[in-house]
Amino acid sequence: MAKVSSQDLGTEPIAKLLVKQAVPASIGILVMSLNILVDTIFVGNWIGATAIAAINVVLPVSFFIAALGMAIGIGGSSIISRALGANNMQRALTTFGNQITLTFLFTVTFAVFGLIYVDTLIPAFGGKGNIFASAKVYYEIILYGVPILGFVMMGNNVIRAEGKPKFAMYAMLIPSVGNLLLDYIFINVLDYGMAGAAWATTGSYVLCFLFVLWFFLSKNSELKISLAHFRLKKIIVLEIGSLGSVTLARQAVVSVTFLLVNNALYNYGGEISVTAYAIVARMSMFALFPVFGITQGFIPIAGFNYGAEKYPRVKEVIYTAIKYATILATIIFVVLMVFPEFITKWFTTDTAVTEVTPNNMRWAFAAIPILALQLIGAAYFQAIGKALPALILTLTRQAIFFIPLMYILPVFFGELGIWMSFPISDILSTIVTYYFLRREVKLKLDTT
Repeated sequence: MAKVSSQDLGTEPIAKLLVKQAVPASIGILVMSLNILVDTIFVGNWIGATAIAAINVVLPVSFFIAALGMAIGIGGSSIISRALGANNMQRALTTFGNQITLTFLFTVTFAVFGLIYVDTLIPAFGGKGNIFASAKVYYEIILYGVPILGFVMMGNNVIRAEGKPKFAMYAMLIPSVGNLLLDYIFINVLDYGMAGAAWATTGSYVLCFLFVLWFFLSKNSELKISLAHFRLKKIIVLEIGSLGSVTLARQAVVSVTFLLVNNALYNYGGEISVTAYAIVARMSMFALFPVFGITQGFIPIAGFNYGAEKYPRVKEVIYTAIKYATILATIIFVVLMVFPEFITKWFTTDTAVTEVTPNNMRWAFAAIPILALQLIGAAYFQAIGKALPALILTLTRQAIFFIPLMYILPVFFGELGIWMSFPISDILSTIVTYYFLRREVKLKLDTT
């Protein structure tokens, strides 16, 4: 295999480079999403429909803590991409060392607090009634592995910032395949139930961590740090924090949204509606994998070329990424609109759930063809180090539009109002993103 250098991000043709970066990212996300999908199918068929709802209740807490690693990873990776583009290796090394230190401090601290307040957090996130006992078993085991997941998510973003998308893909494939194998052993063979599902997931995190550690110790990584790089530097920490806060805010809003939607749906439709939302949420992670892959592939290209002041290339990658992602999102939209009944039956044969989920799925995904612009627009500002517009655009979709709509529309439409909030918030947030992105291109990229 020819050695891949981060400098390729500034020289290869944009269309070819985007495909080269996006395809491994898409494959990694696809396999990870399939893992979550199949994991949910296993749990639903081998343990029961209530177990699906239990996992959905736990996800907001575990994802938020793990998102600390992702936030530090994406925030620091933006600095690393721009530093590599400007040939400033010392800044890149210091940033990576600081990322490791910050990830350890934050993920371990929050995991400890998450375990201490388990009996308060689970009911708050919708784990009530018959859901509580299963959710608690799953939650306690998962939180032991969440700090490891935090390191994995941080490291994966750094690998991508180095321009090594294939290794980042491998880092996503390993835990996905490992989780499915361990699911079969712990749930189907050993009959450990919810505990088995949780240990399978935690075990897969460990496998991925070992691979990421190997990558950075091997000759494949350009970032060879020493102990001095672990010492926190204020200017680096502040920049990681400002850019990482965008990702953390996004994940925090996702967690809060899960909490609010789970509770609202429980009040309107009980456990059946919560289970329907769990299925829709899993499909969201799975169905949009190529769009997320293009977004991930786009970020290091935009960041590197912005740091190298190659602004025509930055403009080109924005338009190319939006075009490719929109085409793929439209294809996904057609599939989801035509086959929601078939998709729902993958997860469960519970008649009550299969009756209500398809229509809800159609509402939730009604506006995804235009969502590519919103995702790439927000990612662009984060990639070039502009934290404030990135934060605003990140919050528009769920915090600014979705959550208020979720409370307003049910007053007029009942439970349907909650599902209607998804496409309406997608449309409004895309309009706002288009305004900010168009303005940025005209002021910065068209005049330099």
